[in-house]
This record gives sequence, C-alpha cells and structure tokens, in this order.
Amino acid sequence: MSENVHSDLNRKLRVAARSLGRAGLAHAYGHYSVRLDANHFLVCAPKPMTLLESSDEGTVVPVTGALPDGVLGEVRIHQQIYSQRPDIRSVARSMPPKVMSLSTLSLTPEPRHGFGSYFAPFVPLWDDPLLIRSDEQASALVQVMGKSRAVVMRGNGAVVAGSSPEEVLVLTWYLEDAARVELDVLGCGAARPGKTLTQTQCETRATFSGRILERMWDYLSAGDCEL
Repeated sequence: MSENVHSDLNRKLRVAARSLGRAGLAHAYGHYSVRLDANHFLVCAPKPMTLLESSDEGTVVPVTGALPDGVLGEVRIHQQIYSQRPDIRSVARSMPPKVMSLSTLSLTPEPRHGFGSYFAPFVPLWDDPLLIRSDEQASALVQVMGKSRAVVMRGNGAVVAGSSPEEVLVLTWYLEDAARVELDVLGCGAARPGKTLTQTQCETRATFSGRILERMWDYLSAGDCEL
C-alpha cells in the first residue's frame, strides 16, 4: 500500500471516529478501524474518538495473532470480524445511548421505520454484559453477529460493520435511531406492539441509491477539522 493511500485512510478513519463522537454515539470508549488488505487493518489511536487530532496515527493490526502493544483489548472483536467476514472493510465499536438502554431489556430494535430496515430481519443480541477480553469471547460474539450489519452487546454498546468507514458511521446512526423508535413505541404502553416492515419492504427500503449514504455522511462529518 502506498504512503499516500495509507495517509488518506488514516485521515478518513479520524474523520469518521470524530463524527461518531460528535453525534453522541461514542464517549471515552470505543474504536474504529478500516481494512488495509486481507491480513491487516488500521485501528484508530487508543483515545476518546472525539479527541483524535490530525497528528494521531492509527496502528496496523494483524487479522490473526496477538494485538500490538498499546492497542485496546476489545479490538480483538475487529480481528474476528475481518477474519470471519472477508466482505467487511470497516468496523466500529461504539456506545449509542438508546441502543444501550434498550439492550438492558435484552431487546434490540425491530424494523419499524426506514432506518431500521438496514438491519432486517433483526439485530442480533450478545446477551452478556461483560467486556470482551479473550479471542474466544470475540469469536463467539461474531458468530452471534452472523451476516448482520450489527450486533448489540447487552448493556455494553454495539459493533457495526460495513463496506467503508462512511457506511459504518451512517449505519451506527441508523441503529441508534431505530433504538429511539423502539423505545418510543415501548414507552407508549400500547396494547398492541405496532407494525414492522415486511422482509420485502426492508429489502426495498434498505438502499443507498440516491446519495442516501453520502448525504448522511456529509451531515455527520460537517465541520470536521480535516475536511
């Protein structure tokens, strides 16, 4: 990989990570990565993502093997996703507040509106509130995740994976909005659970055509110091 490409990926990763923090989807904890090739990925510096500076370089991490010194322990989740899912190009571990609240009920958002459709037929739940501190835990979590774009960790945030840092940022925002809607519906105390989108409707609605992804990326990254 050329130096220019590596530098561009570092910058894009910082922009995405800061945007995640500014949107209230991550605080002191969390991490963002992008795949470099089949055997390596780049993870952001181990500091609160909103506080990343233009001089903060990420660390290259092998897809298999020990984590490099200084890399946060839960980055092994990224390792397992890149190892088990060669289609994935970027991963974010974050703490979306509505997702977190909903997960303490052992619930994840249902596809009740357009943004929820991107995770149909359901968002898998890792029903364990403990931190991931071993390769075995990380592998099991990714098995629960399956082919989904996200997995929610009970009382402990979420992991979102996609084809690019831009897509992962947008999907994380969508996941949080789906959790907001789910909590609003539950809060109504309605006698019936309300409607959800059908699988066919979800497949039609979950599109990025018409610059849907680009417009949300522009909205969330607006004003970043490296744009």
